[in-house]
Amino acid sequence: MINQRQLLELLKPLLEPIQEGVIITDRHGNPLVHNQAVTRLFGLAQASGALSLTRLGTYNLRAALIRAGLGQAQGDQHHCEASVQFDEEINVDGAPRWLRIDSNLVSLNGKDHQLRMIRLRDITAERRLSAVMQDQGSLDFVARDPDMIRLVERLNLVAGSDAAVLLQGESGTGKTELARLLHRRSRRAERPFVEVNCGSIPASLIETELFGHVKGAFTGAYKDRLGRFKAAHGGTLFLDEIGELPRELQPKLLRVLQDGGYEAVGSDRTLKVDVRLVAASNRDLRELVDRGEFRSDLYYRIAVVKLQVPPLRERPGDIPLLIEAILKRLEMRGYPGGLELNREAFNAFMNYPWPGNVRELANAVEHSVICATEGQIAPDSLPDCMRDYCAARRQRDPVAEDSETSERTRIALALHQAAGNKTLAAQILGMDRSTLWRRMQRLSMD
Repeated sequence: MINQRQLLELLKPLLEPIQEGVIITDRHGNPLVHNQAVTRLFGLAQASGALSLTRLGTYNLRAALIRAGLGQAQGDQHHCEASVQFDEEINVDGAPRWLRIDSNLVSLNGKDHQLRMIRLRDITAERRLSAVMQDQGSLDFVARDPDMIRLVERLNLVAGSDAAVLLQGESGTGKTELARLLHRRSRRAERPFVEVNCGSIPASLIETELFGHVKGAFTGAYKDRLGRFKAAHGGTLFLDEIGELPRELQPKLLRVLQDGGYEAVGSDRTLKVDVRLVAASNRDLRELVDRGEFRSDLYYRIAVVKLQVPPLRERPGDIPLLIEAILKRLEMRGYPGGLELNREAFNAFMNYPWPGNVRELANAVEHSVICATEGQIAPDSLPDCMRDYCAARRQRDPVAEDSETSERTRIALALHQAAGNKTLAAQILGMDRSTLWRRMQRLSMD
């Protein structure tokens, strides 16, 4: 019969590919085995001797477990009789780091052979994002992708200035939500936020829409109109799809951005406004400048701070978070709650390329909720485009479903070889990082 020591020796190589830190202790809280993720989380030297819960760098994990309500050791009783989960801030090499710690007993052969498993997950990125987005309006914007988190942090940094900001990215990536967030974080938050979609207004009307007109300026101008610049006075003007702005109107926009002055259509009276401009485009404005379709001086005026919003296919780790947030919003709107997303449907969401980005994802989730049966979102609940894509994908790779086990093993081995570095692991596997993220999510390896 296998003894405890032999079991631990078997467990050790199985723990290494796990990205979370794992410590297994005896019933008295003495560490028996741990994976290398623990040494990375606490910044420990690889050869630092026996592990101690009281001295993980500068952190006392035993004291934290007791503070969490597990109680002190009494006689033969383990100091951690209950399962617990809590978040803790630690300091690693002078930098703060947040861990989510959960601990529970594991029985081998009855109560006389109990071990304790302690799992530690780095949630620093999630905490940083939560700190950036404390206001209610930011709940529409959820992310765990490092590039997305850095983008929001940069947005928060520039919000306090009046510098013009250009958001570039594909349609549906959330540029409008980011513009609203920027306004809420700025000193202009109590003033108007005015949105204009330059691509949805006819070229013949865009000038009067932005700058207003006086009575009699043209046929149909029966009274004065202030225009969007005047409406945004003291606040923020968001020009979406600014790349569609007619070239003959660009000098007038440049002028108002330079000195705050403009004339309404049909008037020779100069008006003054105080407006912060935020612009967005799904086209590469730098390329439009090179082709002579967009003025270079205007480009440099609106792109003082340029932020690139990544498409959803490049941040697959955000898809589960977004699905959860969308389901909650739909429930608040009166849709059924508590629906289960089965594994096959989840895989379809993770594998679909999302050309329409977050906007398409929201529509697909809503469609799936409407078509769910017996409290479950299944493949038959999905939109036709997703089901057609999955069917075509299976035809290209008919053994895909049977290869999950070997794929999981390959990924786990690559992560072990890369010491948990996903970028390096992706290079070992011959794929880009976003593809690795997507496959790990599909295989529930995150």
